[in-house]
Amino acid sequence: MSEAKAILITLVVYKVGLIGIGWWASRFTRDGTDFYLGGRRLGPWVAAISSSATSSSAWTMLGLSGVAFSKGLSFVWLVPACLSGFVLNWFLVARRLRTQSEALGAVTVTDFLASGASGKMRRAIRVSVSFIVLVSLGIYVASQFQGAGKTFSDTLGLSPAWAVIVGAGVVFLYTVTGGFWAVSVSDVVQGVMMAIAAIVLPTAAIMEIGGIGPLIDGLSAQPAQYLHLAAGKDGFEAALFIIGMLAIGVGATGQPHVINRFMALRSEKDVRMGALVSISWAVIIFAGMFTVGLCGKVLVGSLADGEVILIRLARDLFPPVMAGIFVAAILSAIMSTADSQLLVCGSTVAHDLSETRRDSIVRDRLAVLAITILAVIAALTLAKSVFDSALFAWSALGAAFGPLLLVRLWRGPVAAPYALAAIWAGFGTTLFWYFTPFWIFETRLRGVTSEILPGLLVAFVIVLLGRRAAVRAAAHVAGDTGTA
Repeated sequence: MSEAKAILITLVVYKVGLIGIGWWASRFTRDGTDFYLGGRRLGPWVAAISSSATSSSAWTMLGLSGVAFSKGLSFVWLVPACLSGFVLNWFLVARRLRTQSEALGAVTVTDFLASGASGKMRRAIRVSVSFIVLVSLGIYVASQFQGAGKTFSDTLGLSPAWAVIVGAGVVFLYTVTGGFWAVSVSDVVQGVMMAIAAIVLPTAAIMEIGGIGPLIDGLSAQPAQYLHLAAGKDGFEAALFIIGMLAIGVGATGQPHVINRFMALRSEKDVRMGALVSISWAVIIFAGMFTVGLCGKVLVGSLADGEVILIRLARDLFPPVMAGIFVAAILSAIMSTADSQLLVCGSTVAHDLSETRRDSIVRDRLAVLAITILAVIAALTLAKSVFDSALFAWSALGAAFGPLLLVRLWRGPVAAPYALAAIWAGFGTTLFWYFTPFWIFETRLRGVTSEILPGLLVAFVIVLLGRRAAVRAAAHVAGDTGTA
């Protein structure tokens, strides 16, 4: 059997299985709460692996391995950064978000962030959150479909355009059929495949090189820039570079497609087991993918597109059927994020922006279809790499929502005008830092640190001021009541 035929058969079986999951899950989807939160009946294993797989997309499988291959050890800081994001989510967000969102009757993250506000201010927050979600996740979904195009193109020789369309069609079918249950259960299957690939591929690559010693020797022969832990920067700039990389982990607290799994947990007691499973999975994935990139540098040397190094090693080190399984694992990473992001975008259009609150599964599914079409169009026109596009979207969401969510969960209500200002300040600062030309700054700071760090700092300051304003307002009301 030829390599292309073996890979194609493996992928067809895999995709048919995903569609089957969607059909099965459709029996449990009766209303909006089922479609978007699975009726809040998610167990710890499903919640843990599905939230983990959702946060670890083509950005991890293709992007992280690719940036390790192309740019070297300076990006190793992404491994502890991403792990810290998992820790923050499970220990600071999961339990409280599950409890507080249920008490408020919040079905989406937008519902939760807008709670406490009223009138025009509540509407302004809902519209603002919805706009940022649609823009950021639209770019994020497009980057996933772009990753699918690279995978199909490199393995089967298909045109990237058709690869994007086929991959998007499968994701749409099982997402729109079974909603949250289909997405969560399929994410578990995909998460397991990703973990297997993250163990087997780097192990095989190290064995091919001859062991850890020869790997170190091979890396030592690379240029000094490749081996520098701060990308050639020194002193204050080096420290700022590392802090900026680590700050990426804080952005995990503001990802709607990840933290909605915590809202869907069936019980607070499931959080501890979920944390153990999720963090263990993350260690395997991030360490494995970064190792794949380093091994690829020694084994392959150079590629026109470093983001296909994972695919190249799978094809070089394994027979066709096994290569097909690993290609399916890469597509798992893409689909496990794209499906959740499509669902969140659909809920944004059909629920968060809707003036009515009547459940309509048809409306929900049409919203998912519309977002899928727009994401495919964007994927076919994106010029950025999968890594850059996904990291930008992650940073924008994290800076816009993370600070407000954390303070709301741990300190209490934030005055609505400050909440709205923090959302836009976090998002706007991230965009400004990312898009503004270097020459506008007299210093080189914009080129030193990631765009999420300034966005987080600005948003946190405004949110904390808003918390103080809310406390003062509450004290004033209590004083008036006491006087009366």
